[in-house]
Amino acid sequence: MQIILFEDKKWSNFLPLVFTRPIGDLRVGIQKISEKYAAIFNARVYHETRVFLHENFPVAPEVESLHINARLIPDSAIVAAISALNNHEALMHGDVVLAHRSVKYAEVSTQVKFEGEPILLAKISDIFARNGESLSLDFDRIAKGKTSAPLHPSNVLIGDASQLYIAPNAKVFASSINVMDGPVFIDEHAEVMEGTNIRGPFYLGEHATMKMGSKVYGATSIGPHSKFGGEISNCVVHGFSNKAHDGFIGNSVIGEWCNLGADTNTSNLKNNYSHVRIWSYAENQFTDTGLTFCGLIMGDHSKCGINTMFNTGTVAGVCANIFGSGFPPKHIPSFTWGGDEDFEEYNFTKAIETIGRVMARRSMPLTAESINVLKRVFEDSRIHRLTATQSQE
Repeated sequence: MQIILFEDKKWSNFLPLVFTRPIGDLRVGIQKISEKYAAIFNARVYHETRVFLHENFPVAPEVESLHINARLIPDSAIVAAISALNNHEALMHGDVVLAHRSVKYAEVSTQVKFEGEPILLAKISDIFARNGESLSLDFDRIAKGKTSAPLHPSNVLIGDASQLYIAPNAKVFASSINVMDGPVFIDEHAEVMEGTNIRGPFYLGEHATMKMGSKVYGATSIGPHSKFGGEISNCVVHGFSNKAHDGFIGNSVIGEWCNLGADTNTSNLKNNYSHVRIWSYAENQFTDTGLTFCGLIMGDHSKCGINTMFNTGTVAGVCANIFGSGFPPKHIPSFTWGGDEDFEEYNFTKAIETIGRVMARRSMPLTAESINVLKRVFEDSRIHRLTATQSQE
């Protein structure tokens, strides 16, 4: 049976990351949400999402399906409850639909209460705030039955070796790995260079690299084909993104195809230790995260120059080009170009040319479908660019 990950009314809480993807395509833990369900149910996964994303995420055939809330992270209890659903039944948590088995929700005739507390993402900061528990769940499921490659004797392991998995073709040399607080998973063709210090829970994706002398604190996930260095704490990187040099980034979420220049630093704690407020696209204003620690949220294809300093709780949209001295604004709309004193609109044609060059370096094509999505983001974000100077704290 096919699975359809549907978006409910809270989808806009995950902007700017979901300007270019459905919620189900977000990475939390080791895998993207869609990859978790595909593996658990051994089924093809579709996304019920906004129409302009359909070119990249095709619509599912109209047949009986398991429809699952895209914000829902699977654990054993929720998987059992979803698996037990009969046709025309919906699994509920309060007034939130967690899942239903039917062709369309209109056919649901029976509601089943979920007895328990689901891991249900509510806002964008939950991606890093709940990354640890999701990473541990993924590790227990994915590493089960697998034999880790032996740890090279140049390394130091602190903790139980069962909490470490290294793919046979990964490279890990002259580094320390601490699994006392959570597991560490080093995926296919990944490389941990000499002098890296890692504290779990931690995931390093396929073909990803930790540069020499990196310091990594959990719960951190570095997606595939990314290169990261410096000091990193409780971050989720979606893939094909780089922060290859020194600098600190903490309690942050980075989209795909981003680049943070040398010595980029993010503040993740206010001097007065109060809750961090971030820009909410859903409410069109700054809102309280309820968190003391919150760094940078950055959408796909955004970049910053060397020595960039991001203030606590900065939100940068898609395809922003950020540079200059001083702190840039805490709300940086999509397709903006500039620094702390002034931003202008990033010419769409020039932006696409740059994206094409960046992707070509990884032998990845920039498809016409992806250009159409970016064009939609460019047009929809114009109002944010026009009002950005009035929307700063």
